[in-house]
Amino acid sequence: MKEITEPAKQTPVFAEADICILGGGCTGVFAAIRAARLGAKVIIVEKQNSFGGVATSALVNIWHSVYNTTFDKQIIAGLTQETVERLKRRNAVRTVKKNYNSGFVLNTEELKIELDEMVKEENVGPFLHTFYVGPYMEQDMLKGVIVENKSGRGVILASMFIDATGDGDLCHDLEIPYKESEHKQPPTTNAKINGWSSIDGVDINELFLKHGKEFGFPEGSNWGEYIPGAKDLYMLSGTRVYNANCVDGRSLTNSEIEGRRQVRAYMDLIRKYCSNQSISLASLPSNIGIRETRHVQCKYQLNENDVLYGKQFDDAIANGSYRIDIHHDNKPGITYRYLNGEEVYTRPGYPVEVSHWRGPLEKEPTYYQIPYRSLVPEKYPNVLVAGRILDVDYNAYAGVRVMVNMNQTGEAAGVAAYLALHSNRSVQNMEISKLRKVLAQGGSIII
Repeated sequence: MKEITEPAKQTPVFAEADICILGGGCTGVFAAIRAARLGAKVIIVEKQNSFGGVATSALVNIWHSVYNTTFDKQIIAGLTQETVERLKRRNAVRTVKKNYNSGFVLNTEELKIELDEMVKEENVGPFLHTFYVGPYMEQDMLKGVIVENKSGRGVILASMFIDATGDGDLCHDLEIPYKESEHKQPPTTNAKINGWSSIDGVDINELFLKHGKEFGFPEGSNWGEYIPGAKDLYMLSGTRVYNANCVDGRSLTNSEIEGRRQVRAYMDLIRKYCSNQSISLASLPSNIGIRETRHVQCKYQLNENDVLYGKQFDDAIANGSYRIDIHHDNKPGITYRYLNGEEVYTRPGYPVEVSHWRGPLEKEPTYYQIPYRSLVPEKYPNVLVAGRILDVDYNAYAGVRVMVNMNQTGEAAGVAAYLALHSNRSVQNMEISKLRKVLAQGGSIII
């Protein structure tokens, strides 16, 4: 690649804090809130114009169940539950009981405002429309992050850092080892559509199997939910962009354009082959819904057996029950693996294939856990990761990646960063019993 040399210049300090969090999805916001409630001065940096990440900017309006697989034990609470309760006051959430596909359906426009309020209430310092550029180092120690926004280029100085960017941008630049799966789960462009009830009763999967090629539409999966508090407004998740590498600038650009093309193709097909339809495109996301890019190498890689057999960890900081949910990049459809040994392959327009990945156990697991050490890179004493860049193998990631799980990793990272700073410890030398105790005191369910 051709290169130029930029002249050196002085860079102003935009802010100083105890903890700086890169990435303002719910994972990052929840990290910021938990740390701020303990007394830390916190800065959070987000490239979009709002907080919430995939939930808001990518329109994904589902949070999954906070109960175990048999729905008789609550395993997730904390800021996920608190946020749901706040949204209920504005008719902005619908609860779905005893369902593997959904726990809560959100009005994500209301979620944007709610997260603003939560950030302000805790005096977290927000930087929206702000792009992370690179690390600022002093004698091999991370001292700050360089950012750019409408004010220009500046640096945010801090003692502790949490990479919640989703792509591990800070860790990448710090040359912390990471892995990329050979078969990344493909991204999806969602859309909000008016008038969806006009095609209720239509078998969408059969329609697309029959006519999809006419519109250049790849086989994938279809799901969606009506938006709480809105009249006949539907969030549709029906596109799939194959061969996307969303940490490459050109590939990400092409993926965004292809995703929007597929939304239009989806609607054109319905307009042509569904009589009496009255659909219209209401809005598109501000970024494509990225399922997977990098996984940062940490002290422990969570694996598929850990998840499917419900392994318990002495440093567990999160619990989950969502099944393994593999969106294939090399064939159509989705493979589900359940903790009870069942396996299901669904391909739109075809019969569901049911099998078993293992036989019955004397005692079936009903939830799994995420350990703190899967958030802790080895290299720096003041850097933690949170969210989908945690250290996890391909199949395990297909289950733990959903937002109710990743929300908990944010809370844990925020508390851990505070405790490390105020106990003068490295993040690698965390007092685990103290971390788990403080998380529980803040409302997390710690088992």
